[in-house]
Amino acid sequence: MRIAIRMIGIATSFFWIFLIIFSVSAMYSMKDMGFEFGEPRVSLAEGNQVVFSLPITVTNRGLYNLADFNISTLVTDENGSSLARASTFIPTIRRGESVNTTHDININITDLLSTHQSFLFDDAELQARETIGVRAAELIPVQASANVSLPWGAPLYNFTLGAPTFTSYNATHLRAVVPVSFVNHAPFDIVGAAHVDMYDGGGSLAGESELGILAFQDSPFSGSLELVVPLEMSAASGRFEVFFITPFFESEPVVIPYG
Repeated sequence: MRIAIRMIGIATSFFWIFLIIFSVSAMYSMKDMGFEFGEPRVSLAEGNQVVFSLPITVTNRGLYNLADFNISTLVTDENGSSLARASTFIPTIRRGESVNTTHDININITDLLSTHQSFLFDDAELQARETIGVRAAELIPVQASANVSLPWGAPLYNFTLGAPTFTSYNATHLRAVVPVSFVNHAPFDIVGAAHVDMYDGGGSLAGESELGILAFQDSPFSGSLELVVPLEMSAASGRFEVFFITPFFESEPVVIPYG
């Protein structure tokens, strides 16, 4: 009986020694696993989705296969509020193998611009928290995380209404011409309209107009609005209220003073 107990003890000791050596070896081999992130690419998908595609190369130079590789992303705004989540899964990465994949992060343009109007006019770097999980030797879970930035291009970058110029229209009214310009930094073309209401200093509506917009991706746009306003507006000050209407977004009024 004592011999049997001793043999069991020896076997148990060998098992634990083997397990410790295996675990240390598996964890040590993780240093030979390489990650390489390519430059994010931005494209457009159905349903008003902008897609950030992050190329990833995973290289396993270790002693064991890797299993359940998973990369998950949480995209947040400057206040830490969630904008999008995404994940990509690779079942197995064999020893000596290099795997290329693309991690796609979809953000709904309409939802984004309806809650973050500043993204209409200002380029930004969206913050993305990347969490990577994998099983070393297909057994031991390992996790790491990193922060990356995703570039956002504003569709109405540097939007400007120039000073109105006035010419005679009739005995009581003037024709006001207002130059409009911006640069489309977004990854999509803009087809729509800008509706402008012109108010005098007392807050009364003096005139209104609408300008059709066709602004190609990464291209400047310029045009002009024509409004018929009361004669006294030539020496007045007030404000413009601008509304944008496109298939991707409809904005809240943007207030721009004049005079």
